[in-house]
Amino acid sequence: MAKAKAAPTSSSGGKAAKKKKWSKGKVKDKAQHAVTLDKPLYDRIIKEVPTFRFISQSILIERLKINGSLARIAIRHLEKDGQIKRIVHHSGQLIYTRSSGGAE
Repeated sequence: MAKAKAAPTSSSGGKAAKKKKWSKGKVKDKAQHAVTLDKPLYDRIIKEVPTFRFISQSILIERLKINGSLARIAIRHLEKDGQIKRIVHHSGQLIYTRSSGGAE
């Protein structure tokens, strides 16, 4: 008889009602960034990126809607051509700026 009375009180949710309800948070939509470099995108990179004052991998990803590997390749290509110059070389983040002689 004692078991029958104890079961309803424990399953009534007295403790469960006091537990904090964690918010689910906002779900960010998966970005559909370009993963291949085609001619219009290449031309846009060559034209626009050397005019940016601050150039990093994350800036290219955000503004040009390309994935990280394409952004790294584009930065290396532009640096090799002398269109941008390196400010900081860190293992996690490479930071560049426009080259003063890039408009030649």
